[in-house]
Amino acid sequence: MSALSLAVRDSNTMLRRNLLHARRYPSLTLNLLLTPVMLLLLFVYIFGDVMSAGIGGGGADRSEYIAYLVPGIVLMTIGSTTIGTAVSVSTDMSEGIIARFRTMAIHRSSVLVGHVVGSVLQAVASVVLVGAVAVAIGFRSTDASVLEWLAAFGLLVLFATALTWIAVGMGLISPNAEAASNNALPLIFLPLISSTFVPVDAMPGWFQPIAEYQPFTPAIETLRGLLLGTEIGHNGWLAVLWCVGLAALGYVWSKSVFNRDPK
Repeated sequence: MSALSLAVRDSNTMLRRNLLHARRYPSLTLNLLLTPVMLLLLFVYIFGDVMSAGIGGGGADRSEYIAYLVPGIVLMTIGSTTIGTAVSVSTDMSEGIIARFRTMAIHRSSVLVGHVVGSVLQAVASVVLVGAVAVAIGFRSTDASVLEWLAAFGLLVLFATALTWIAVGMGLISPNAEAASNNALPLIFLPLISSTFVPVDAMPGWFQPIAEYQPFTPAIETLRGLLLGTEIGHNGWLAVLWCVGLAALGYVWSKSVFNRDPK
């Protein structure tokens, strides 16, 4: 077999292993899903009328705020689920299974690829579940064309891949699962200071650069534009650049840490 065939075969084996673990121990993924779902319900039913009146500058319209909120919550869901990747990678490292894999005749990168592909699939499944909740409480995207839906799906997969590689690196440098979870907290914290809940121009002037110059805001605005027909502007290519840059950084970082000789 060629090197590529061996890499694909071993990566597929590691992917099945990670999906089997996720199926047997779903509590971590479900717990991480609670955060975006609870925030969605909280901001729609508790703050929805007030937030919509403030953003629109007129009467309260909860349905408009649902449409505004859901794209940000969807991307927050991806950030939440990739924390499970950091924890899973750190657990593998600390429990010795990675050391065992190093002694086996398998492609070394397949261990990381299995984690990444498995996490991306879980992230997509989580987005579907959160999207179903959003539709149940009133979210609608009637103006999006088939091409725009495909572009939105591609953005979600690309964003999940980028964050997952970063999460893998965080898991590799963490001494235990608790540290991995703490190291990956920015993946949940950054959406809170983005345009998820309110527009950037509604924030204090000194805070706007913090919200604008980070990966979540351009991705949220791009997804919002694709699903709702709002202006995307320069956010589209910024979102792609962030995703490609983070994915490349995470891949190089993770591979470098993983290939170090164990101490």
